[in-house]
Amino acid sequence: MQKRLALASLTVSALALSASAAFADYTLNILHINDWHSRIESINKYDSTCSSEDETEGKCFGGAARLVTAVADARKALDGQNVVFLNAGDNFQGSLFYTTYKGSVEAEFLNLMKTDAMVVGNHEFDDGEDGLATFLDKVEFPVLGSNVKAQAASKLGDRVKPYVVLDVGGQKVAIVGAVANDTAELSSPGEHVHIIEDVEGITEAVKAATADGVNKVIALTHVGYPRDLAAIAKIPGVDVVVGGHTNTLLSNTVEGAEGPYPTMVDNPDGYKVPVVQAASYSKYLGDLKVVFNDEGVVTQAAGDVKLIDSSVVPDESVLARVKELGGPIEELKNKVVAETAAPVDGGRETCRAAECEMGNLVTDAMLDRVKAQGVQFAITNGGGLRASIDQGEVTMGEVLAVLPFQNTLATFQLKGADVVASLESGVSLIEEGAGRFPQVSGLRYSFDPSVAPNEGRIKSVEVKDGDGWKAIDPEATYTIATNNFMRNGGDGYKLFAEKAENAYDFGPGLETVLADYMVAHKPYKPFVEGRVTAVKSDAAGNSMAKDAATAVGNAAQKAGEAMKNMAADAKTKVEATVDKLKGDAGTMAKDAETAAKETTAKTGEAMKTMADDAKSMAGEAVKKADDAMKDAAEGAKTMMDDAAKKADEAMKGAADDAKSMADDTKGMMDKAKDEAAGAMQKMESDGKAAMAEVKTHTIAAGDTLWDIAKSYYGDPGKWQDIAKANPSVKARKLEIGSTLSLPDAK
Repeated sequence: MQKRLALASLTVSALALSASAAFADYTLNILHINDWHSRIESINKYDSTCSSEDETEGKCFGGAARLVTAVADARKALDGQNVVFLNAGDNFQGSLFYTTYKGSVEAEFLNLMKTDAMVVGNHEFDDGEDGLATFLDKVEFPVLGSNVKAQAASKLGDRVKPYVVLDVGGQKVAIVGAVANDTAELSSPGEHVHIIEDVEGITEAVKAATADGVNKVIALTHVGYPRDLAAIAKIPGVDVVVGGHTNTLLSNTVEGAEGPYPTMVDNPDGYKVPVVQAASYSKYLGDLKVVFNDEGVVTQAAGDVKLIDSSVVPDESVLARVKELGGPIEELKNKVVAETAAPVDGGRETCRAAECEMGNLVTDAMLDRVKAQGVQFAITNGGGLRASIDQGEVTMGEVLAVLPFQNTLATFQLKGADVVASLESGVSLIEEGAGRFPQVSGLRYSFDPSVAPNEGRIKSVEVKDGDGWKAIDPEATYTIATNNFMRNGGDGYKLFAEKAENAYDFGPGLETVLADYMVAHKPYKPFVEGRVTAVKSDAAGNSMAKDAATAVGNAAQKAGEAMKNMAADAKTKVEATVDKLKGDAGTMAKDAETAAKETTAKTGEAMKTMADDAKSMAGEAVKKADDAMKDAAEGAKTMMDDAAKKADEAMKGAADDAKSMADDTKGMMDKAKDEAAGAMQKMESDGKAAMAEVKTHTIAAGDTLWDIAKSYYGDPGKWQDIAKANPSVKARKLEIGSTLSLPDAK
């Protein structure tokens, strides 16, 4: 069935309706609560059990006795009108009453309120299907879940219905239920209960209801406000959404509300759908009035939440019953176990989005308990922290209100990379206020909420290392403490189950761990210290970050260019030195050769002296080369050191490159030094060889170049070769006793 109506004007408080259709108006008053979480007794401003003193001073809210009165008073005020009272799930878990009675007490009081329908919440599965089955045995109203599919072996049977059709004032109204898609992760429905996709379940149920002629459909959901807006309200055929799960306060009058009551959403079929939710813990009662036309389209929607404070008189019979039920647990509840120097904040608004005082307290207690076993850090889910603690004496009842789930301390080992991936999952649903947000001890991390979920929100992770911190090593294995729910993959921590090594899930109860720690640290002083840091994502922050990054980049570029230029200068100087040395070596070699030839005109002693001089020259050249190499190396090193001092740690990469160039330069200098030394050695050797190879003749009386050539070469015509080899000698005036150099015969 499609609903199409052209509505010229549509507001949150009222929807215009043409006069011609006015005769078909049908008004329905919807009273509703959600996420009661077993707050059987009244609560204080911290959502934990209210003291008798605060009760006397009128500082308490909610609780079963006030809630019974509030619903009865609302019904009475609407006497003669069409009224339904709906419950959007999560009545289980949160107090000693649930811990002790496992849902039967909640069932008893919901029956007293004359509940018309309820959707299962994820916490209704906390004790498996057995716990929910016991609850179903006692309730006197339909329990819904179109996406809850119980198998034949399940103890739930067919008692969780996809929808129910109520006859209210002669009109049929269908109530369709759905629980969160990730219930299997959040809780423990067991192997015989499957959770299908919420939109699929609701769509099938709407089709079935409208096929029976129903044109007014209310989706009673436990999927969360964001999901209600984005998906549920857009399902064709859905007219109203009454939600739970995210504990969202919608109101037109209460300061700090997350949205208007109701919030209107466009449905693809051309009409608007009102969405409502009423916070949690029985502090508010939602009261929505809707008007349907004859096509089942909502034409008016108005209302708000009502605060259930001390002005609401508790029902006396319920108070008496609560007192009776509390007898067996009163002694435990009243036992004073610790003391606080200030209130400890455990509110969901902080613990599911940021570091919170209660998160630090609980994880510190967990880590302290097992640190001697080599545990390095602790992680717990913010959603597992269910209350704050007042300043002053702390009773065991207050401790149990904080940790009501009877979870145990678990330990296991996990790779650093999997820890980071788990934290990434932990911060992936901050916008929805999901319970998986990680509170930590012995660990700190930063995240950027502006990054898309699971796309790199985690920016840094560090592990406590003595008095300091050390970046987490992706390949290292860490020993971790958590709770058994998370260790088995709960709240999205699937890697804790799939990749864990040496897991042990049977430690002491977390409430005992917390109580013992507080006793040892009495009075406990709450604090936050920067364990979790959110990177600012506002425009100014982005601009500053961008400017800083640009500045660092420019500095790095300049430093890198400067280092490269200095390295290039050093290289040029070294090459010039090497070229000069090579040139000098060549010149010296030529000089040595000339000197060797000239030795033919000297005595043997003179030749020895020249050889020694040549050797000395070669040694001096090597020494000069060595000194030049050292100076160049020291100059290059000095330049690199100066540049390194001016560059900060951010330029480490550039400095490393410069060091590499310096090493290359030093290698070149060493090579040049070796080459120069080799050249000198070769020059000396060649000089000696030249001197050894050159034959000489001491001129005697009567000698002529003709006779000498004939004597040495057997060819007197080679006298000219002797003359050329001895240019300073005059052929016709040979000086007796002088020495001639005799070249090799050609």
